[in-house]
Amino acid sequence: MTPHVLDNPAWNAMNTANSHLALGNDRVKIFPEEVGPFGGLKNYDEPSFRELYDMIPHGRRVVIPINRELKIPVYWKVIDIVKVFQMIFNNPTFAPANDSRIVELKKEQIPQMIALTQLTHPGPFLERTIEFGNYKGIFNSDELIAMAGQRMHPNEYIEISAVCTHPDHTGKGYARILIYDQVRKIMTEGNIPFLHVRVDNESAIKLYKHLGFTVRSQMNIYVLEKRELNDHSLLLI
Repeated sequence: MTPHVLDNPAWNAMNTANSHLALGNDRVKIFPEEVGPFGGLKNYDEPSFRELYDMIPHGRRVVIPINRELKIPVYWKVIDIVKVFQMIFNNPTFAPANDSRIVELKKEQIPQMIALTQLTHPGPFLERTIEFGNYKGIFNSDELIAMAGQRMHPNEYIEISAVCTHPDHTGKGYARILIYDQVRKIMTEGNIPFLHVRVDNESAIKLYKHLGFTVRSQMNIYVLEKRELNDHSLLLI
């Protein structure tokens, strides 16, 4: 069976719509560390993992989303393996209205975006993550209280990411408003929205299903860190 483009989303994104942000070659790619932690391999074999190892500095973490279990070479430290559902928007008649409370987020608002994501932990958001594009938010006076944006863009699929609301402003429907806004933009451009959510995040899964998303696949999110090894024989496996 032909693999689906979303089975290896980071690799496919870095070879299509996110290629302008990617570093690497036709076998191994990564995003710059200040853009995002993601890496992708064409083939998840030992020579490719070794090439990725040689590509990055010691201590850097790499996040690999994949639809199967991987054999990780010993020169990588496995920090975590996060189980997530990959969900696709599946409501072709959807046509939400614009919401005047939503504003486009710009580079000068990056400190507020980082502060909000550090408070709410929706996933990694770094100094240049905004370069993935289409980040929008809702403000209370001058304070950013909710946001959402786009991240991986493999072929016609666009990932909705960094959906978060300040704890003092939950329960007001801001996540729904921002997700609908992202869905509208993605579909208007002829693309398909998707997202990832931890399998144990029952409230978020319930919300996404209510909004029109369905589970496509369970994914493994490998969080790896390059070891600094004195015994170079460990590289000769």
